[in-house]
Amino acid sequence: MELERDTVSQGQGVNIVFMAVALILGMAGALQMPVVSLFLTREIGASPFMVGMFYTVNALAGVGVSQLMARKSDAGGNRRRLILLCCSVAIANALLFAFSRDYRILVSAGVILSALATTAMPQLFALARQYSVGADFDVIKFTTRMRAQISISWVIAPPVAFFIIAHFGFTALYLLVALLFVLGGLFVLSSLPAGDVPPRSATPATSATPTATGRSQEAWLLFAALALLWGGDTMYLIDMPIYISSLPGMGSSFAGWLLGGAAGLEILIMLFCSPVIKRVGTRPMMLLAAGCSALFYLGMTQAVSPWALAAIQVLNAVFIGIVGALGMLYLQELMPESPGTASTLYSNSIATGAIFAGLLQGAISQHWNHQAVYYAALSLSLLALLLLLKVKDA
Repeated sequence: MELERDTVSQGQGVNIVFMAVALILGMAGALQMPVVSLFLTREIGASPFMVGMFYTVNALAGVGVSQLMARKSDAGGNRRRLILLCCSVAIANALLFAFSRDYRILVSAGVILSALATTAMPQLFALARQYSVGADFDVIKFTTRMRAQISISWVIAPPVAFFIIAHFGFTALYLLVALLFVLGGLFVLSSLPAGDVPPRSATPATSATPTATGRSQEAWLLFAALALLWGGDTMYLIDMPIYISSLPGMGSSFAGWLLGGAAGLEILIMLFCSPVIKRVGTRPMMLLAAGCSALFYLGMTQAVSPWALAAIQVLNAVFIGIVGALGMLYLQELMPESPGTASTLYSNSIATGAIFAGLLQGAISQHWNHQAVYYAALSLSLLALLLLLKVKDA
């Protein structure tokens, strides 16, 4: 009985560490992502097209590197060691952004480091799934709670990021990011399981990427739909801080409060998803998310007052909350033999969306206006909705 209690207590301790690492890495990402366009515009003097090109090049590198790392991890390896490597690279990347103001260096060396660093989060979720299955936990509930930690980080970090920029500058912000990756790495090293994956050879049933048959076709359709949805979201994240700054009576700090408020609502949506998915199913929830994203971007084309911008964040929260909670699980269920690849495929759907979103946003901003950006995001959401209609419940 005493041994049983010790085992339960140890399991709860590991659970807490998983949540803590997700929160810390989420904080590090949420401090950086909303301010990249402002950093490039203000500190480097980049044009809208250069900003969009930076996002595209960064995303292209991230897709290739993270998918390669995922294949290796699923074929056999130590996930904890891989996460530690990614955290170390992320520290170097944050220091580069803290002290370099050369666009050429950031779009080359910075992109390479960032591509390696972004593998940390999908591998953390792959390790969490591997651990929860082995410990006989509810995978959906455990993963959803981890994903909620990322939303919590988006409640706190964006307002903090804009505050730090206003009072201390971008160097201080990126030094804080580096410190968070140090802290996250220490937690991973000291408390998380190794996540050793026995070596296996790729077969048609268990290859690291989906084959073009059966459920695999649906996995690729889902990937394409997610890429379109995240592409619209990336366009919003690039454009919104600049758009908000251009509106009368609103500074860039209001953008941080909008992102934080939406993230707070996302947490409630994510926690709501866990019990509802068993009754409703994944597909209807994802269709609802795509519909809300389309309505949100339609609202962004019209909203100019603080109250209107704040009100439509409810739609944004429903979209992000559902896709963030269920998108990765959906892919994992369609690819049960390759959790690392499925998790990274989900992460790469975000990066793939950023590839074309960066170019689209840069070109549209250069030649048209902010409203045109949101009409383009609306079109991406409607196309994603059509693709999701072809994907069945897992």
